[in-house]
Amino acid sequence: MARRPGIPVPSPRASVLSIVVSAGLTTALAGCGASGSPAATAQAPAAAGAVGQASSPSAPASATTASPQTSASASAKAASPSAAGSSGPAADGLAGKVVAIDPGHNGGNAANPSIVNALVPMGFGQYKACDTTGTAAPDGYTEHAFNFDVAERLDALLTARGVKVVLTRPNDTGVGPCVNIRAAIGNNAHADAAISIHADGYASSGHGFQIIEASASVGGRANDAASNQLSQALHTTMLAESGFTPATYIGDDGYESRNDLAGLNLSTV
Repeated sequence: MARRPGIPVPSPRASVLSIVVSAGLTTALAGCGASGSPAATAQAPAAAGAVGQASSPSAPASATTASPQTSASASAKAASPSAAGSSGPAADGLAGKVVAIDPGHNGGNAANPSIVNALVPMGFGQYKACDTTGTAAPDGYTEHAFNFDVAERLDALLTARGVKVVLTRPNDTGVGPCVNIRAAIGNNAHADAAISIHADGYASSGHGFQIIEASASVGGRANDAASNQLSQALHTTMLAESGFTPATYIGDDGYESRNDLAGLNLSTV
């Protein structure tokens, strides 16, 4: 079910958001294919705790772009002091808030298939692979590197406004953490908002931004309704300020509802 700003939706169901800004990253690697759930060869179930310990906790995720070079320059512009605007922590009410940022995937995933292919809970009695490698652009620019770059820029912007940022991973050289652990990091931090950053893999003909919502989260309807409000606010701001259009290759007007993303399903914030 797609969500559109300004249009009431009965029983809104959204969880933490995963913003995907555009295509242009080909699916050369297993990962964020725009046509469905990330590909992974799951193996024997593993205890979430054990897999989580093997992974490095870090930041929540959320955006991507049609051309990595364009994305990087756009992100750099957004991260500049002038882009932050004149409002400070006292003026915008963000001081003291907690935001979990989850940059999808990780740089060490490809070299550790036994960890990332192990099955972990994805919510509602389902299981999926711990993580995937993510996709990559034709020139080799990886999704995991892009996601982490965007997350660090977002971290800097929010920190400057007095926000406490919690990252699901501290660098782009580790493994994981598994998708269920990423959700737990935001939950345990009692975050005011949690956001996941990804880049889609698709043909170069596709472009635009996408906001993914969970069909339902374990946090319940109140959590889903609050997440739906956040998704609409982000959609409105992306249209007004990013220079991107809603995705032309997937979803409906830049929205997509999914039930197979553990980070969203398992969120309670």
